[in-house]
Amino acid sequence: MSVFLESMDPLLIILIGAAVVLFCIIRLKLHAAIALLLAALVTAWITPSALVEAFALQNGMAADEAATLAELPIGKRLATAFGNTSAKIGILIALASIIGSALMRSGAAERIIRSLLGLFGERRASLALLSGSFTLAIPVFFDTVFYLMIPLVKSMAVRQPRKFGLYLMAIVAGGVMAHSLIPPTPGPLFVAEEMGIDLGLMILGGLVIGIITISAGYAYALWANLRWQLPLRDTPDMSIADLRKLNRESNEQLPGLGISLMPIALPILLISANTVLSALKDYPGAHVGSAWSTSMQVLSTLGDPNIALFVAAVIAMILLATSLKDSTAFKKHIAEALASAAMIILITSAGGAFGQMMQQTGIGHRIGGLASGYQMALLPLAFLITAAVRSAQGSATVAMITAVGVMNGVVNMGLDFHPVYLALAIGCGSKIFAWMNDSGFWIVSKMSGMNEGETIRHFSMLMTVMALAGLGAVMIFSLLLPLT
Repeated sequence: MSVFLESMDPLLIILIGAAVVLFCIIRLKLHAAIALLLAALVTAWITPSALVEAFALQNGMAADEAATLAELPIGKRLATAFGNTSAKIGILIALASIIGSALMRSGAAERIIRSLLGLFGERRASLALLSGSFTLAIPVFFDTVFYLMIPLVKSMAVRQPRKFGLYLMAIVAGGVMAHSLIPPTPGPLFVAEEMGIDLGLMILGGLVIGIITISAGYAYALWANLRWQLPLRDTPDMSIADLRKLNRESNEQLPGLGISLMPIALPILLISANTVLSALKDYPGAHVGSAWSTSMQVLSTLGDPNIALFVAAVIAMILLATSLKDSTAFKKHIAEALASAAMIILITSAGGAFGQMMQQTGIGHRIGGLASGYQMALLPLAFLITAAVRSAQGSATVAMITAVGVMNGVVNMGLDFHPVYLALAIGCGSKIFAWMNDSGFWIVSKMSGMNEGETIRHFSMLMTVMALAGLGAVMIFSLLLPLT
């Protein structure tokens, strides 16, 4: 048995892991967290230590560190991977759950929605969500944008229950593509730097392709909303009955618009300002004067997403306490929000652990090696490599890093078009069909009350449509406007 395991191919290991999670969730009806942890355990068990060590070396670990990782017991590797994911999203989800619950229960979300509808009108509300989430996701990670906007989607859906799916897909479509197309998010920033692409051109190209992709995503959202009715369900932190009660309150009973916007606007401003100043720190003259240093120190602290959302959560809790004027009810609502967050953290961390166990098989390098031997059009090749790695292990950033490692060599050989098109094709490929090994899949699923099948229709398929539209647009632009 051990000889057989030592000869296991990463592709076979990935297929077995995927089969386990799908069988456990679809056939055995196990809780998602249990199914994901079981699949992660099986994947880790059948992965030879030589593959784990090779993966570590390929990702820049020293030889002794790589050997130590490969020798770790399976349970320790799994727990470390679980903890790594929880470290990235745990605090954010807990704070976002408090903010969301406080916004809804205080009536702040209702106030924002009434103002939004007064400005854009109900017929254009979904377009407002689409454009707003796209703009916000350029400096801010999609997860953070989603956390902050989902309360608004729920409040709007109380008025138009049949449009809940449309509103939900609008914020997903608007926010998700910026993560892989427009710097300063890590994926496109890394690809641009590795390929020697001017950041200004990468941002401009990402904006153009991003607008095309979100337009395609919005068209799919309109079609999917007509085909499938996505119900607005009770979630542990907020029931539909409570939302409807707030919907009936007069404007005088609701908080003011300024204070209602603070828990959403402040973290976005802090994170964005930190991003901008960090990007400027290497420019000549950027460090002139003590004011700059002080600003950098303050914003590097307050602009960290965990701290920014903590500040927002404090404001949201003050808003809730002022609105309720009942300490018992206040404590109850905060406890419910944290209980809801705990389950989401558990599922997403299990999904992240599953994804990391898949990464440790060396699947990225394996797929890259296979793809390098094929002679085909470069843009679809870059897209397919990225898509295959993304689907196999769940991380868009890892998929982009893998693809640029495979494709970077062709840049020096000469292209008939500017390499920015290659970078954009890689970015689009990283958004193809996110599924159960992606922690983002579970965040969207659980915070919106969808089951797995609904999440595939309203999230995974939506991303696939946008990814394919982006590839088509990149190929057309590379022909019509090669920039060489």
